[in-house]
Amino acid sequence: MTLKPKVYGLVGFPVKHSLSPRMHNAAFSKLKINAKYKLFELKPEELGHFLSNLKKKNIRGFNVTHPYKEEILGFLDSRSSGVKEIGAANTVVVDRNNKLKGFNTDSLGFAAHLKELKVKPRKAAVIGAGGASKAVCFALARMKIEELCIYDIDKFKSLSLFKKLNSAFPAAKFNVATRIEDLEIANKDLLINASPVGMRPADPCLVGYQDLHQGLFVYDLIYSPLETKLISLAKELNLNFSNGLGMLLYQGVFAFQYFSGKKAPVKTMQEALLKGVKKL
Repeated sequence: MTLKPKVYGLVGFPVKHSLSPRMHNAAFSKLKINAKYKLFELKPEELGHFLSNLKKKNIRGFNVTHPYKEEILGFLDSRSSGVKEIGAANTVVVDRNNKLKGFNTDSLGFAAHLKELKVKPRKAAVIGAGGASKAVCFALARMKIEELCIYDIDKFKSLSLFKKLNSAFPAAKFNVATRIEDLEIANKDLLINASPVGMRPADPCLVGYQDLHQGLFVYDLIYSPLETKLISLAKELNLNFSNGLGMLLYQGVFAFQYFSGKKAPVKTMQEALLKGVKKL
């Protein structure tokens, strides 16, 4: 009798643009694991029903993206130390007893990509204070960032994140900006867009020429499109920059290891991502 493949996937809204299935399915195939990775595009009112039917659908784990990285916490049976610290989860493992175990591989993935890029920031400005931003900010704080300023259109979110960081890392200087201009990008060496602004063609570029300067590294977590308006601006000004493809890869590598218990075939996953990118 052939065993049914274990099912993994990505939960979010929207997720049609995601390259995660390519990356994970290539890894499952490489290691000859009987599993498949799907996309689960769920509206907010569908999330609870989906989570109550995991056993029936043989879903053994899933990644979580916008807008559920914080909402998923209310459904978890256990949280890793990273999830407890950051307040967001992007990886969930369903154990043998169908208990949901939450992890945060976004933070690990971002840190791994910055290390690969040889970017060692001292002062950073971050746009966005949602689940992805939390992971990024905590990664920067662990890297002993000296100064970090956060802006979000929702002041409550940015203040909440500020308080968490201030409490956990008293040696660093954290600030909240009430406007983009108050991020004081001119004094920073790293600018990160951790908001979803830039995913749609009609989205504006949140910063202008006057905000950017030589010596600034521009990092946009968005990878679809590969070149957002922010990345285009950085290119025009001959600044060093990156989109979020590297972070996607490394968070996926750590997530795969949680899912399978095996060492991830990084090169295979990277090649699958690069092939997928050409079709975006």
